[in-house]
Amino acid sequence: MRPNRSIPPAPVVPILVYPDVPAAVAWLTAAFGFSERLRIGEDHRSQMSVGNGGNVIVADAEYGRQPPRADEVTHSVRVRVEDAKAHCERARAHGATIAMEPTDFEYGEREYTVVDLAGHRWTFAETLEDVDPATWGWILHEDG
Repeated sequence: MRPNRSIPPAPVVPILVYPDVPAAVAWLTAAFGFSERLRIGEDHRSQMSVGNGGNVIVADAEYGRQPPRADEVTHSVRVRVEDAKAHCERARAHGATIAMEPTDFEYGEREYTVVDLAGHRWTFAETLEDVDPATWGWILHEDG
């Protein structure tokens, strides 16, 4: 892919709708440790960065875009972190609703699920060990 400094470099970039873009940027920065990469207009959009090459775009609720309704799950964004328990406590301290406490899974990940200030679901995951998918019943396709 050709680089473009106006666009996040990740090959897949979720665009999440928030009723208040500046408030979402401040909250995602404080609660999840994201950083703002680029602001478009005062409150239209923001490109956020996380970790090693992760990106998300925070978009305003215009042009028919709406944030999730209460108790409606339409998507979840998965983000890899170094320490899921510490990350969970940081999010909790900033008022995040923890939907699933940090849990260790047979596939070698510790994960927790959180609902942010606009109702978006996020899963933050820490790799505990490299586990062969065949040991827990899955098939790894090396080409995909």
